[in-house]
Amino acid sequence: MRHRKKKKILDRNKDQRKQLLRNLASSLVKHEKIETTLAKAKFLQPKIEKLITIGKKNNLSTYRRLMAFFQNRDLVKKILNELSPRYLERKGGYTKIIKTRIRKNDGAKMAVIKFV
Repeated sequence: MRHRKKKKILDRNKDQRKQLLRNLASSLVKHEKIETTLAKAKFLQPKIEKLITIGKKNNLSTYRRLMAFFQNRDLVKKILNELSPRYLERKGGYTKIIKTRIRKNDGAKMAVIKFV
């Protein structure tokens, strides 16, 4: 039974799910807007907002925590220097999910996730 289990599985095992999240987050930080399925966008949104909130402090421990997740120096610098300062006055809600279409080949609901 699945009672009281809130974690999204996305039909993947733990390692694949972790890598999917890392790739989606990297693409979102790099392009600031991506189109993906609605389920993946909803899966990504809380994690990327936590990472932006972590980046607001902009110190060495913050840098190391972001490097542990992204493993890409350019993306971490973009979060610390561009994205987090943009949202210093905002307490949350840095991203927006917009439903777009239904994918033709498999009927998946598509959405665009972007920074506000």
